This record gives sequence, structure tokens and C-alpha cells, in this order.
Amino acid sequence: MYKDDFNLSSGCYLLNHSVGRALKSSQSDFNEHFFSPWQATNKEPWQQWLSAIDRFTQALSDLFNSKKELFCPQVNLSSGLTKLLMSHPRLTKSGCRVLMSQNDFPSMGFAMQRALPSNAQIEYIPSEFDLTDIEVWQQYIKPEIDLVFISHAYSNTGQQAPVAEIAQLCKRNNCLSLVDVAQSAGVLPLDLTTVGVDFMIGSSVKWLCSGPGAAYLWVSESQLSLCEPTDVGWFSHQSPFEFDINHFAYHTSALRFWGGTPSIAPFVIAGHSITYFADLGVAKVREHNLKLLAQLTAALGSYLVSPSGAEKCSGTAIFDFSQRQPQVMDALAAANISVDERAYGIRVSPHIYNDETEVAQFIKVVKAVL
Repeated sequence: MYKDDFNLSSGCYLLNHSVGRALKSSQSDFNEHFFSPWQATNKEPWQQWLSAIDRFTQALSDLFNSKKELFCPQVNLSSGLTKLLMSHPRLTKSGCRVLMSQNDFPSMGFAMQRALPSNAQIEYIPSEFDLTDIEVWQQYIKPEIDLVFISHAYSNTGQQAPVAEIAQLCKRNNCLSLVDVAQSAGVLPLDLTTVGVDFMIGSSVKWLCSGPGAAYLWVSESQLSLCEPTDVGWFSHQSPFEFDINHFAYHTSALRFWGGTPSIAPFVIAGHSITYFADLGVAKVREHNLKLLAQLTAALGSYLVSPSGAEKCSGTAIFDFSQRQPQVMDALAAANISVDERAYGIRVSPHIYNDETEVAQFIKVVKAVL
């Protein structure tokens, strides 16, 4: 029944790990909240535009169960991560140490390598290790580590990290923890009041169906006052419209990370879409996703190279058809079924608007080749 809410073209779209499909109502909502304030009156539209930003942070608050004041809009994850790394005294000190995985998204590694002090040490968990296993993390999380970077879901492996358990390990070892939810937001539930991480970065383009440009940074209450961003602007100010060049005071909320004149359009779209998913409930999306993943596994389980089971798998199933892979991809393209291929195999990600019939068609096309 959710199909009617989304802009879906002909064929079967299973690329939700890449870009989610837009809501049908997004265009009219965008006209109402972006163009109408700009065109309908002879007044400047900033007040109405900023209310759309407020809707965006409130939607994130509802989605992740945390205070809206702890969220700050960002243009992308790399920018948000860079601002954070350059703001915290523990991450700007000489020789600080960070733990990541070789399976983290490369952009996050690039930001780490450039934003941390030149003598910082970045340690990587090898790519062949099972990141769903808390014992792997126990081997690497030590008191000398300043920050542990956690991807909630790994795009190339389909693994889900045990975020809450990792966060507990971090606290026991006095390490800061940061979770990247770019691949999980909207399909894997995450409650920020209970999970225990210090920071979160995320985007809206994938399972939240919001398009690019609407990323976000979340900072826990315990860490917020310690953060003094260097990349600031008038919207980082406690009183943006004070207009006193000789006086700057950090915003008391996470908006201290905002910066100069903000983008509005991406956050209008995202605020509308994230509100939809917050009202629907991520648990419902995940239940549907798991049902379709189980259908895939039952038919093609011998080719599955990503984890199965709700606690270990992301929203994506990855299949390796070995030497038949090129023929499978060609057959899927001919059948107008949208998936993609990465190092470990073909990635398949069913969303709330996909159904058993579409998954059955995917299975039929694959089996015809095999």
C-alpha cells in the first residue's frame, strides 16, 4: 500500500542503499515551504525558510528519539565529520588516536586523514574481520584510543555493527564514540537516548528518500559544551541577527556547527520525507525489509555473501554469482530491475515500497541465468 506514496517508475527499483525514491507529495510540499515564501509576498522569506530547518531537526528528533537542539544540519557527512574533529579538545591534541575499519566509507577516512593533527594515528580494523562480532571490537578498543568510528551498516559488506555494545566498550575504556548512520537511517532503528554514543553523523539520500544535500550532525549533551568549532559563520552564533563583528558567542545548541548562510532547499525536501518515516516508524520499515530479505535468502541463500539475521545484516543483501555475475547483471538490466555491483557482489535493498512480487521477479530472472 505504500507504493502509492512514492514516485516509482516502471520496473523494479532495489537500489535503496544508493538513492531512495522521492515521495509523491515532496514537490507540492517543496513549493509550499520553499517557493511560496519566496514568491508569494514582497517580503524576504528567511523567517519561513528557517521554520523549514526547524521542521528538519524536529523530524530527526522524532526519528532518533533525542532532543532537536542536539542536531545540526550539514551539507554532507565529510563536512560534518571535519567540523567535529576540529572542534573537540581530545581530537585536536597532538598524537590523538582514532580507530576505524577498512570497510568504512572512504570519504570518512579522507576526512580523518586531513582534519586530525598531522601526528595523529589512525588504526584500521582489517577488512576481512567480522564487524558484526563484538569480540573483534574488543581486540581493538583500548584506553589509549581517543575516538572509535562506527558505521552502523557497511555499504560493501551488508554487515550491521553492534553499536550499543561497542558504545559500552568505549565508555569502559574512556574512548569517545561516533556512529555513521548514512547506510542505516530509516531502515535500522537507533534510539539515541539508549545507545550510548557520543556523536552521530548521517544523511538523508538513501532509506530516508530525501535526496542529496541534507546531512546532519548529532552531539550528545555530555560533549556539546566541549566542542568549539573553527569553521563557523553567523548561523553558528547564539544571536545570528546581532550583526556585531566584534562579538561572537557559540550557539548553545548543536547549531554552533552550522556555519555561514545555510542551504534551505535540501532540508525542505528532507524535513518532509523524514517526518513521513518518523510517523511510519523505522521498526515497520525494518520488519518489511527483513521479510523480503528472508524471501531472497530462501531462494538464493547459497550465493549470499552478506550476513543473514536481524542483528547482523543491514538492509542490503549481497550475492556473488561468480563467473555468472556479468550475465546476471545483464539479465536484470534487460528486465528493468535496478541493482548495482560492488567488490563483494550484487547489492539488493528492498524498501517499504517494494513487495514480494518484485522480489520474486528478481529471483526468477537470476535463476533463469543460473
